[in-house]
Amino acid sequence: MPKTLLVTLTVLAVAVGTAATWASAGARKPAAAVTPMSSMAGMKTQVTSPALATALSKARISTAKYVTNLNAAKSAGYSIITKMIPDMGYHFLNGKITGFDPAKPPILVYEKTGTSSYQLAALEWVFPAKPKTAPLPGARYGAFPAACHYADGTFVAAASQDACATTAPGSGAKFTFWHPNLITLHVWLWYPNPSGLYASMNPLVHPFNAG
Repeated sequence: MPKTLLVTLTVLAVAVGTAATWASAGARKPAAAVTPMSSMAGMKTQVTSPALATALSKARISTAKYVTNLNAAKSAGYSIITKMIPDMGYHFLNGKITGFDPAKPPILVYEKTGTSSYQLAALEWVFPAKPKTAPLPGARYGAFPAACHYADGTFVAAASQDACATTAPGSGAKFTFWHPNLITLHVWLWYPNPSGLYASMNPLVHPFNAG
């Protein structure tokens, strides 16, 4: 893996809809009106454009095989670049993926749900600067500081590669690459996020923070 890497990533998205409840009584007339999900547990509804729906469908089809199969993702070239980031997840990068294609996210974000089980939650892309044209309709961005990354997922903030130790502090894992400050784009495609499709953090994955 190259020592300097600018990851480009399509992050994960979740499709949210509305639910309707009908009941019949007596004259068989509807007894209840439609109940939008926005009134349920603080979840937000989101009007999805046709372009976004198409992009998300491509992303979902291409990543379905990885949802509960981290080994399949590893076999496809994804390797760990961060351990559990609270309210976010473990990040796995395929350094061979470049450009923006909803069907080819360079980063997969997983939650550890058991001793050896993982659930894919989000997709992610990163950029050296905020894109002039949003890669997805309504995209919102986060940020990740310049950092040294190591083979076991350890990362250490560092302004330049010269500041990176050859092995990870504490674990001794091998140095793999350094990157400058990055703009991030998450898409919570496989786990609901009340903060929004593109939010960096997700309060619903908080129970998995212990890793």
